[in-house]
Amino acid sequence: MTAVPDRDHIAPFTPTTRSITAPDPVRTALRQAGPIVQVTAPAGGPAWIVTEEALAREVCAHPQIVKDPAMAPLYWDRMTAGLEQTAAEQPSLTTLDGPEHARLRRAHAPLFSARRIGEQSPRIHAIARQLLTGIAAHGAVVDLMADFTIRYPLTVLLDLLGIPLDRLDEAIDACRRMLDDEPDAQQEAIAAIAGLAAAGLQDGGRGLAAELRDRMPAGTTPQELHYHLFGLIFAGQLTTDASIGFLIARLLGERDDPGAGGNENVLASGPGSVDELVRETLRRNPPAPFTLWRFTTTEIELAGVRLPARAPVLIDIQGIDTAPARSPGPDLTFGAGAHFCIGAQLALLELRAVATVLRQDFPRARLTVPHGGLRQSGLGGIQGNRLVVLPVVLTG
Repeated sequence: MTAVPDRDHIAPFTPTTRSITAPDPVRTALRQAGPIVQVTAPAGGPAWIVTEEALAREVCAHPQIVKDPAMAPLYWDRMTAGLEQTAAEQPSLTTLDGPEHARLRRAHAPLFSARRIGEQSPRIHAIARQLLTGIAAHGAVVDLMADFTIRYPLTVLLDLLGIPLDRLDEAIDACRRMLDDEPDAQQEAIAAIAGLAAAGLQDGGRGLAAELRDRMPAGTTPQELHYHLFGLIFAGQLTTDASIGFLIARLLGERDDPGAGGNENVLASGPGSVDELVRETLRRNPPAPFTLWRFTTTEIELAGVRLPARAPVLIDIQGIDTAPARSPGPDLTFGAGAHFCIGAQLALLELRAVATVLRQDFPRARLTVPHGGLRQSGLGGIQGNRLVVLPVVLTG
């Protein structure tokens, strides 16, 4: 049995702000500490972070490592730890495991397959074009992080789900309140988003919300369905919001300085270059730097290290994907195994649409500050970084 490194000087849960081009010292420190590193969790006590790809994929498939917050350490405060309700209290794609998770995933998966999402490509490109054209009409410097990066994915999600777009500002407000640390703010925001989701279930609804309702396992309550729709809306907005900012920054940064992002060919014509830009952006700046929490159901051994029951485990997605010695191949941006992100195809299409529209319709768009002058900040832990501001002139 190997003693697990305990690195108190590594601070993966500490808020940070740094240049968009500055290396992340946490990633380097974790990688150097070994394949599994013991740290202190925000809610107290030890947690273990996996930094090696083969071990990460083993964790994703391990039958004794689960997502259910019911298995979190008994002394953890749910709010401090940022946990959902338990699977028994609120079943969801992110809290269930095993056969129950598989049944719920079967209900979702066909609606978010590559074929179904691909059919939405013209509409999603049109939404990106409409929003950016509206912003460009102002003819001035705009901060795309102030509104566009949240408005665009929420417009796409509400449109797909069949929720009236006149409820868009309500959705934006609720998603922002989800990150509020005021007491009861999150529960109020969840209720607001679930209420919006119900609008897509009205008689005659033809969006994915109504389709999902008809595909849900028998016995699903209306409240459970509303929560599933909440999960799709909030997770789809939160993760894509940050990714859009990094994508635009890289696209426009390389337009001014082809070496800024490390690849001089990403602006060449053709869909392949857009796909490459999107994939490289997500690899370098994944929507979530870590997986959601997982917990051991019993004492287990990983890489020669003994972990107790209820041990909190994270996978360092960003560190693994950006490791200098990593071999080419599928990355961990959207996870792996049974919990691979259900919305991956939609996220990829949304990013491709933004890159394509900017390249084709706004050839003179530019950053108003040097690419290296952009700043990114994050709260630490499982929440990813986001650009502080993204000042752009679209038509100047």
